[in-house]
Amino acid sequence: MNITQIANQIRHDTIEMIYRAGSGHPGGSLSCADLLAYLFEKELKGVFEDPNRDRFILSKGHACPALYSALSYKGYIGRDELWTFRKVGSRLQGHPSVTHVPQCEASTGSLGQGFAVGVGTALGLRHRGSQARTYVMLGDGELQEGIVWESAMSAGHYKLDKLCAIVDYNKLQSDDLNENIMGLEPIYAKWEAFNWNCIAINGHNWQSITEAFTRAREEARKPNVIIAHTIKGKGVDYMERSPEWHGSVTLTDEQYQEAMRCLS
Repeated sequence: MNITQIANQIRHDTIEMIYRAGSGHPGGSLSCADLLAYLFEKELKGVFEDPNRDRFILSKGHACPALYSALSYKGYIGRDELWTFRKVGSRLQGHPSVTHVPQCEASTGSLGQGFAVGVGTALGLRHRGSQARTYVMLGDGELQEGIVWESAMSAGHYKLDKLCAIVDYNKLQSDDLNENIMGLEPIYAKWEAFNWNCIAINGHNWQSITEAFTRAREEARKPNVIIAHTIKGKGVDYMERSPEWHGSVTLTDEQYQEAMRCLS
C-alpha cells in the first residue's frame, strides 16, 4: 500500500472498531491518521525487538484505534484482533496498555503523562549512547495540562535533539473549541520560549509532513515540535470540525454506513 492507502485504512479501521465496540473516540483518531501513516511507513526506524529502535508514544491515548490499526499494518496486531477493541478480555483496551500491547511503548490516557514518559525515554536513550529517536503525539487540548510544560521545559534544558513531539492541532476537545475552554495561542511562541525547534504544517498534506520530519531530523541543538494543523473527524463529513464526535460515542447503523461511504 502507498501512504495514502495506509492512512485511509487507518480511518476505515477506526470507524469499524468503534462501531463494533459501541464506544470510542473517532474525531481525534481520524485527525491524526495521516501523521500516523507517515510515521509508521516512513519515519520510525527499527523493529520492536531492536533496543536501538525509534520509539513512538501516543500521549493522546484516546486515539488508540488509529494506533492499533497502524500496529496491525506493521504486523504486531492481527486484523481479526482489531475487532475485539474495548471488549472484555481483549488486549486492545480503550487506552493503550503497554502491559497488554508492548509495542504501544507506554500506557497512556491520563493526558500529559505520555509526553513526560517520552521526555524520559529520550533522555534515557541519550545516556545509553543510542542514536534512536523518540516521537510523541499530543492532542491540542492536552496542552492545557501543566505536566506538558514541565516536561517541555526539561527537554529544552537538556537539548534533547532526538525528541520530536507532534501536536495534533485540530482546535477541538471533548466539549467545545479549545479557545472557548482554555486558549492555547500563541502556541508556536510558547514552544519556542521553552527552547524547542518549532515547525508548523498542514497535517493532511504529504509534502508538508515530509518536509517537517526531514527538518526535525536535521536539528542538532534542540528538541523538535511539529504543530500539525488538522481537521477533527477528517474524512467523515458529518464528523468534521464537530466536538460532538470527540468521544466516547456509539455509532448507529446509519452513521456507520455513512462514515464508510465518506471514506470509500
